[in-house]
Amino acid sequence: MTNSAKHNAMANAIRALSMDAVQKANSGHPGLPMGCADIATVLFSAVMKFDPKDPHWPDRDRFVLSAGHGSMLLYSSLYLLGYEDMTLEEIQNFRQLGSKTAGHPEYGHATGIETTTGPLGQGLGNSVGMAIAEAKLAAEFGTDLVDHYTYVLAGDGCLMEGISQEAIALAGHLKLNKLIVIWDNNGITIDGKISNADSTDQRMRFEASGWHTIEIDGHNADEIKKALKEAKSSSKPTMIAAKTIIGYGAPNKGGTAKVHGSALGDEEIALARAELGWDHPPFVIPDEVMDNWRLAGNRSTKARSDWQERLDAANADTRAEFERRIKGELPLDFDRVVQEFKKELVETKPKPATRVASQNALEVINAVLPETLGGSADLTGSNNTNTSQTEPFTAENRTGRYMHYGIREHEMAAAMNGIALHGGFIPYGGTFLVFTDYLRPSARLSALMGQRVIYVMTHDSIGLGEDGPTHQPVEHLAAMRAIPNMVVFRPADAVETLECWQAAIERKDGPSVLALTRQGLPAFRTHYQSENMCARGAYVVSGPEDADAVIFATGSELQLAIEAASILENNKTSTRVVSVPSMELFNQQDKAYREQVIGNPKARVAVEAGVRQSWDRLLGDRGEFVGMTGFGASGPIADLFEHFGITANAVVEAVTSQL
Repeated sequence: MTNSAKHNAMANAIRALSMDAVQKANSGHPGLPMGCADIATVLFSAVMKFDPKDPHWPDRDRFVLSAGHGSMLLYSSLYLLGYEDMTLEEIQNFRQLGSKTAGHPEYGHATGIETTTGPLGQGLGNSVGMAIAEAKLAAEFGTDLVDHYTYVLAGDGCLMEGISQEAIALAGHLKLNKLIVIWDNNGITIDGKISNADSTDQRMRFEASGWHTIEIDGHNADEIKKALKEAKSSSKPTMIAAKTIIGYGAPNKGGTAKVHGSALGDEEIALARAELGWDHPPFVIPDEVMDNWRLAGNRSTKARSDWQERLDAANADTRAEFERRIKGELPLDFDRVVQEFKKELVETKPKPATRVASQNALEVINAVLPETLGGSADLTGSNNTNTSQTEPFTAENRTGRYMHYGIREHEMAAAMNGIALHGGFIPYGGTFLVFTDYLRPSARLSALMGQRVIYVMTHDSIGLGEDGPTHQPVEHLAAMRAIPNMVVFRPADAVETLECWQAAIERKDGPSVLALTRQGLPAFRTHYQSENMCARGAYVVSGPEDADAVIFATGSELQLAIEAASILENNKTSTRVVSVPSMELFNQQDKAYREQVIGNPKARVAVEAGVRQSWDRLLGDRGEFVGMTGFGASGPIADLFEHFGITANAVVEAVTSQL
């Protein structure tokens, strides 16, 4: 078999498996896998560094299928390469409940799936974070241990989504030259030709953003290989514009929107088999073709073993630290450092805004955790996300620990997902809570993938004051709490802020939001407790077990709850105050603890400078809520709380109305 014939047979194996799996499921997208099979074959058989027998090898190249609808391209490749958990049975169960071959690639379902994609552009955004992580980890531990590339296959939809501009601008600015994006330039979307909706010169766009670009025939193996070699030698990130035919090989539907998102049908598949010279039954791969793919899967075995030898030969401290970082484990003295700072806070009783308390906590945390990688979407001075340890990460300084993401909230979140997925770092990034609207799609994916990403969201209520309703979050706490596997923290003083940071960092299986105030808050935790009370989600601040009333509060409104309780107690109404820094963590506690905290009150009231949604589980049918019912307004902080009726007296009235 000639090299050309060998390549064609390997690529056609991807095409056949993809169209057969989509046909069997009667659901899916055969067009991209058939159109990009030549690209995938060259990438996996001749260029990329990976080992199916050690799929989590830290120095493997990463492949991101940003155009996640073409998932069968990835699944077929993983099966052919010999990834043990991607079996033929999984291929045949494409899109079926419980299979590893979901409609779009889902991180954690199978090895070799580096990130969850599907929402277009997210994979491209993740890849920038992966390239950042590679560059920084290499600067820390050296290229003997960290020296790999991130490859992305993106479609027209990825490049139309707004996040793509944020991503490519940041990557170009940082000169992430080990990031290589292959654009599946097939000219087709669901609605038909690209020209229906877009006329962007993508090469000029990327070049204007600081990228190297190459144009090739995406069905010519030699051109693909040559372009990838050129990309690896560039001092800039590279975009390869690969001209392809969507649904390559399908004689009637190929090159049209008809092949994008639906099964080809038995007749067209038979014609495609004839067109491609593939005369094998569905899901059958000839031994010779399978052998060539499995050889491709074994191609980097020596590279991996050589890497392992270098790791084993490294200084013991270096090796231990590298392995700890990759595993995501925390240093043994992390808790001790937190406890020492907590004791200091209890003694000094500071009254800062929780955004300032957060910065003070980070000063301590960043000193003991070299893996934290901070940043902000151009609001560093407002988010207070920098510390004395966080020099900027730049094109010239890869050792920096702080990302200037620019006014790119969406890409900040997507990049943090990529950083977390890559391993070796705990990313955190800041903006205003109201701007979670700009990053929510990526935050949702943080939760879906179970990634330790920390969102530092300041200016958390009408308490930000004069900037007015465009900047005052009202529904945002409820909206973030609505995301499954997202933990939202809203601390009420410096001690709670420290505890919330500790809980967020110790949470390895999902993201966290820290909602922080602009305004200063009084200290109420004035006695040292070694237990992290915020990790319980809610706890009793004051009041007897058999209180007639319970007042739940978060953040800046806890002081109103304490004041209201004092008024009620003076009026002979026994009252319990409960701080609720995290509803999600409280809901995870056992029933006995929850009942102990809530008690059996006659009156329940919650006070929070946001909307009521998310409070009903604690309030029950009869409970009252003191908070916002509409948008905010521009004005001084004190005037706003009075204007919107978020006061201690309002809480008292809400209690007495139930008694």
